[in-house]
Amino acid sequence: MSNSSFPLQVSPTIPQPLRRLADLAENFWFSWYPETGQLFRKLDSVLWRKVEGNPKLFLRCVDQGILERAADDGEYVKGDEVLRAFDAYLRTPSTAKLDELAPGDLVAYFCAEFGLHESFPIYSGGLGVLAGDHCKAASDLSLPFLAVGLLYRQGYFNQRIDRNGQQIPDYAPIEPRSTPLTIAQGGAGQELRVSCPFPGREVALRVWKAAVGRVTVLLLDTDVEENSAEDRRITHVLYGGDREHRLQQEVVLGVGGVRALRALGHAPTVWHINEGHAAFSVLERLREHTSRGLPFAAALETTAASTVFTTHTPVSAGHDVFQPERVARQFESYPTALGLTAEEMLDLGRTAEQRDAFNMTLLAIRGAAAINGVSKIHGQVSSRLCQASWPDVPPSENPVGYVTNGVHVPTFLRAAWSALLDRHLAPDWRARIMDRTLIAKILEIPDAQFWQTNQKVKSQMLRVVRERLERQHKRNGLSEAHIHRMLKLVDPADPNVLTIGFARRFATYKRATLLMTDLRWLEQLVRIEGRPVLFLFAGKAHPADEPAQWMIREIQRVSSQPPFIGKILLLEGYDMGISRLLVSGVDVWLNTPVHPFEASGTSGMKAAINGTVNLSVLDGWWAEAYQSRLERRNGWGIPPSVDTQDAVDRDRQDAVTLYEILQDEVIPLYYARDEKLGYSPEWVALCKRSMASILPVFNSERVLRDYLQSFYAPAARQGRTLAADDFKIARELAVWKAKVRAAWPGVALSRAGEAPIEAQFRETVTLEVEVVLNGLAPSDVRVECVVRRALASELEVPLPGYADSRQPRPGVNFVDGEGVLLERFTPVAGDGGVGRYRLEFEPPWAGSLRYEIRALPQHPNLTHPYELGLMRRL
Repeated sequence: MSNSSFPLQVSPTIPQPLRRLADLAENFWFSWYPETGQLFRKLDSVLWRKVEGNPKLFLRCVDQGILERAADDGEYVKGDEVLRAFDAYLRTPSTAKLDELAPGDLVAYFCAEFGLHESFPIYSGGLGVLAGDHCKAASDLSLPFLAVGLLYRQGYFNQRIDRNGQQIPDYAPIEPRSTPLTIAQGGAGQELRVSCPFPGREVALRVWKAAVGRVTVLLLDTDVEENSAEDRRITHVLYGGDREHRLQQEVVLGVGGVRALRALGHAPTVWHINEGHAAFSVLERLREHTSRGLPFAAALETTAASTVFTTHTPVSAGHDVFQPERVARQFESYPTALGLTAEEMLDLGRTAEQRDAFNMTLLAIRGAAAINGVSKIHGQVSSRLCQASWPDVPPSENPVGYVTNGVHVPTFLRAAWSALLDRHLAPDWRARIMDRTLIAKILEIPDAQFWQTNQKVKSQMLRVVRERLERQHKRNGLSEAHIHRMLKLVDPADPNVLTIGFARRFATYKRATLLMTDLRWLEQLVRIEGRPVLFLFAGKAHPADEPAQWMIREIQRVSSQPPFIGKILLLEGYDMGISRLLVSGVDVWLNTPVHPFEASGTSGMKAAINGTVNLSVLDGWWAEAYQSRLERRNGWGIPPSVDTQDAVDRDRQDAVTLYEILQDEVIPLYYARDEKLGYSPEWVALCKRSMASILPVFNSERVLRDYLQSFYAPAARQGRTLAADDFKIARELAVWKAKVRAAWPGVALSRAGEAPIEAQFRETVTLEVEVVLNGLAPSDVRVECVVRRALASELEVPLPGYADSRQPRPGVNFVDGEGVLLERFTPVAGDGGVGRYRLEFEPPWAGSLRYEIRALPQHPNLTHPYELGLMRRL
């Protein structure tokens, strides 16, 4: 007798009074409007939890009788405030001013993963969640914006952890019919198909649409009948398979993404490549231009002008690299279309020093005029990593800028905190979230109300954590008595236990086990009489990352030792839902990356906006946000270890600092309770400062506005400029660059006359130099002077009229450290191929100064003054 069973989906019929529930289920707006979930939860709270808050799947599985009873329930039917809010959101554009963009401008945003909601696992970690937040913020601002990604039919894995701490991945298929997705239609109303070139064949792509508020995310899928079984698996798993599989996915994303946009009639004016996975879009757009008759060099200029590239990787090993021979085989028809040889095409992604590697980051850099990291430190790290693209330019002055990440507040701020801010700030505080004066009113919220909200949110978190840990440990065969012992401190009825959380994607540089460096000291911390401490850990390691999986096992091993039972807990199944609970419910958010490998980090931002206090290495975003002055302190910072190249010694130093902060500051402050109040007033004040200082700055609206002002709008303008009059300026600029590159080896500087070595403050200093132009015109060369202080008084603020390098902006040159870029030399003569340039200036400071004179190419249509990477110094 067969034990086989076969699937049969029986969907209920939604009664007419409830038909609009289907509209709510078709838009990811539900993921940041919590009242939507409450509407579905009222129907069947148990089923709502089982479907992980997925309204589309909920409506396919809810009992018909439940729907019919709700349709007859006048109170439920009348409770349509959510629908009114939904309709108003979609129909009423944001009042945010977007004057920087011109009518018809459109941003196309490419990313390999999107974290929109935990029920749709096409994300693995911070990159995807950031991309999801970017889309949501673009929707909130009514930005003309489209996103492009891949539909992974098995997504990223679900995680189980056995009693030994071994991670067990489980890939559950994503059923599009149970997800807020629709199939894109072609012009005749049929299902749209686009093709993508592969060696010896074309791979067909289906295009799905995901509505994210007012924004559409296009997701490409190779699982269609026209493709072979092997090709149908290209988009099955996120970050799965070998290098060949990764290459295939990135071809689909980059090339297929451009073709999908064209097939749907879209003409983006800004192309944002979010990490190098989508860099093949550059090749496809170049092919489009050259196929219409534009010379390759001019096509590269116009493509780069409208492209923004964001890198998230702080180490060179993290950049995707492929074998050049495999890339050449993939794009075998492209060299002819581009007017290049195969070697010339491959040179777009490789350096002269490393001919055997095709680097996707390098391809993106060469195809983008605007490049940025995702925090100030990461911008500096990236400028050094990528300095070979601008060999003569100091890393601090090359075109790599930065926009520090932020988080989508409506997605990650708990409802209880939102309600508290509604009462104490202003009804429209969400629309004024960047108003620091308004948000500073958080400091005026009565302590008792703030603490009550904190404890409510914490209790909710502990309840869910307890339920999940009970299921986890029962499945792993632990006795009820032992489980009860382990979860003694996880008590929703008594949440006033210092709880410290660490939850994120597990990678070795994030050092999840730093806390376990000295177990004797750690034991002292968790066994202080009357001051219990609970550490909660959660996170996934990539299935191929064995060192990161060892960290999970090590946490489990330590947590099983008698001194730490019930004091250190490891929670399985980390996803966006668990993240939202933990960042809002713990008291302290712990982050211990190796400096400077934390590109930005956003989990600490999510924690801080919920009143949680950060304890983190001063890297990424926290190095910008941390305030150390006692009266303004908003958390704790672990300074990077210095003067050590040994990883063990570095970790030991950082662990000592961590233990000292916990022992001397965190634990005593939390438990410095006023007996009458039942809480520590100083701790509440710290939580308020954490929330008030982070909320108005590290939010995704600020991020979008930074991109809009400094990247999107300039890229759109530059793209239009170069494309006007049949790409006239793009053609001229390409010819000019070729002339400059050919002549530059012969360009040289020399002094003209004696240079002063003494001057009085406010006395005019005159400098003259002669430049051998080697066939260039004097107007082709710019001569600069950079002045730095060698010995002078310290200054708190820059002098008026001089560039402040602490706030770099793309397209504008700023210099590092104490340097000031003075006005340019003026060409005063040119004869016999030699130009003379003069500068008259007043030194910006008194003291011992050093100055540098340098020459570089200049042209009015350059996006960045140093984009050629050419410079000569005297």
